[in-house]
Amino acid sequence: MFMTGSEISGFYKKSLEERLAIVKEFAELDKKEIEELKQYGAMSFEIADRMAENVIGTQQLPLGIATNFLINGKDYLIPMSIEEPSVIAAASKAAGIARETKGFKAEASPPVMIGQVQLVNVKDCEKAINEIKKNSRAIIDLANKADPVLVKFGGGARKIKTQAIDTERGKMVIVHLLVDVRDAMGANAVNTMCETIALELEKISGGEARLRIISNLAIHRTVKVKAVFSKKALEESFKERNLKGEEIIEHMLDAHQFAANDCFRACTNNKGIMNGVDAVAIACGQDFRALEAGAHAFASLKGKYTTLTKYYKNKEGNLVGEIEMPLAVGLVGGAIKTSPVAKISAKILGIKTANELAEVMAAVGLAQNFAALRALATEGIQRGHMGLHAKNIAVMAGAKGKQIDKIASKMTAEKNIRVDRAKELLNELEGK
Repeated sequence: MFMTGSEISGFYKKSLEERLAIVKEFAELDKKEIEELKQYGAMSFEIADRMAENVIGTQQLPLGIATNFLINGKDYLIPMSIEEPSVIAAASKAAGIARETKGFKAEASPPVMIGQVQLVNVKDCEKAINEIKKNSRAIIDLANKADPVLVKFGGGARKIKTQAIDTERGKMVIVHLLVDVRDAMGANAVNTMCETIALELEKISGGEARLRIISNLAIHRTVKVKAVFSKKALEESFKERNLKGEEIIEHMLDAHQFAANDCFRACTNNKGIMNGVDAVAIACGQDFRALEAGAHAFASLKGKYTTLTKYYKNKEGNLVGEIEMPLAVGLVGGAIKTSPVAKISAKILGIKTANELAEVMAAVGLAQNFAALRALATEGIQRGHMGLHAKNIAVMAGAKGKQIDKIASKMTAEKNIRVDRAKELLNELEGK
């Protein structure tokens, strides 16, 4: 009988075949669609089933390599997992231009995360804050007892910060526990520490602890990256259009100022940055949702939403690009230790620490932003983007094998990249 509801008891206890049978009936999937769901690639069902709940398949993305990256004097091939065709090509192009002026210079701050403990029903907030400050050393010691392994590796709780906030529910005291998490992303360690100190904070403040959890706005765990893009290299990149390097730089500076002073443009500008950052994060099994949240919150810290990047001319008249953003990534625990592709991606990068991974990701973010500004300020975004998208359009029209390249090339030459045109060209190839 056809199933119409989603209320299923014990779905997680069922075998793969049982789960698929339920979904097949619920969504009226055919045999071919079920077989496609069962294609797990490098990740077996057993691994996927341990990583998530109620698993019936895996959602695969292309895994590509961005080339030309030179970061802090070291060469990198960058694994990027993304479905947008122009991103990897754009990052590689930008890295090639930056390479002519010694690539990207990156520096990550110590991996300090913020844990928050919310205290409510505090009768005297000012007195409570003072008492917490007086007892901060004891609170830090208590937190560190909760994770002796982290302390052994040089990490641990470092500092206590406290403030009162006004809310519709009354005043609350918020305690920030600053924790050096070393090569972990840090959520488990920080959350455990927050829960450990909550009872003591209740005693000291006379209030009640509510939330005890990490913040993804990692203002103490940021990465700064800088690169110089020479006017000569920029001019060479557009030699077929006879654009001068100085002209390109002026156009790009105008585009940057648009993003710096308009939140609507800044949002899309920062999305372009995250195209690069997220693609590396997904390839390496990182929590890209946390990275997104932290990046956009960081972009708003000065009271208005603005760009994460900055561009200006140096004394030689070359374009300098900079980025600063929070990047809480980890090599200890998480998907990077369980996903086969994530482990391979980390090996391709050759990274040794979480800070190095963060530096790589921020460099890719800057490269991606530079590439987007370069395109937008000169030829427009659609020329390169749609050219690479042409193959997807051909597939959507039903093309297969060599037909895909032939149709994509024809549409690109015509500057008419549309599904209806792809179908016309497919009919011509098939003699219809």
